[in-house]
Amino acid sequence: MLNQKGGVGKTTSTVNLGAALAESGRRVLLVDLDPQSNLSLHFGVEPEDDAVTIYDLLLDPEARAADAIVRARPNLDFIASVTELALAEGELASAPDMQRTLERALRPVLSNYDVVLLDCPPSLGVLTVNALTLSHEVIVPMLAQYLALRGLEKLLATVHLVSQGLNPALRVRGILLCMHEGQSSHGKAVVEEMRTHLEQYRGLGLPWSECQVLMPPVRRNVKLAEAPSFGKTIFDYAPACAGASDYRALAAALAASWSDEAAVEPHAASGAVAGAPRSGGISLG
Repeated sequence: MLNQKGGVGKTTSTVNLGAALAESGRRVLLVDLDPQSNLSLHFGVEPEDDAVTIYDLLLDPEARAADAIVRARPNLDFIASVTELALAEGELASAPDMQRTLERALRPVLSNYDVVLLDCPPSLGVLTVNALTLSHEVIVPMLAQYLALRGLEKLLATVHLVSQGLNPALRVRGILLCMHEGQSSHGKAVVEEMRTHLEQYRGLGLPWSECQVLMPPVRRNVKLAEAPSFGKTIFDYAPACAGASDYRALAAALAASWSDEAAVEPHAASGAVAGAPRSGGISLG
């Protein structure tokens, strides 16, 4: 789940999309790569001082991914972050083959899950490159605003760079509209411009040539903003609200598209988004 701009609903989408997939019976792992470490707050879980986190997995070769996994809900696990993760950018930069550090750290546990969602930091640095090197697909949570649309070009350029060498199979699945106000003329105009912009890349063989504006958009909903303060996903807090309905529908649409692709390409993971090797089942950004 990638956007270099903060405050666009990235962590909210990682948590609630993951929770919706887990609710449907899939085994889901969420990985917090953001030094703000907000993901665990959605589950009301504060890692112990001596807990193994993603920081340890990236910088300590002896740390074990299995020791970092926290059970949040049935079928739903996560690996927490800490604020010290901000220091990892500099420390990883000098490491050999630093772009594959995350892949090496998570490899022992990936086959335990159907879907792995990586919540990237709001930047396009070393941590994000590690996530892109591991991932099968990228999802871009963003707001339907013109400034957000302008920033999309830089994000796609980073994806293209990674796909040219580190991860040739990487692709952009779609744009996930968050806090959406579908009745506003501005929102409608931006969505239309997004679709027109993406259409020009069809058939060009780029990582985003098949990218779509994902449906449905996640409507602006105060319950989504309130849920983390109670340590709950939207399905725990307000399961009948618009936000819960939208994330359930998104999860169902993504799962259906993965199944369709698996039927056409039985050798590929059915629903790759980021994580397990393609021979190992469903996996997600």
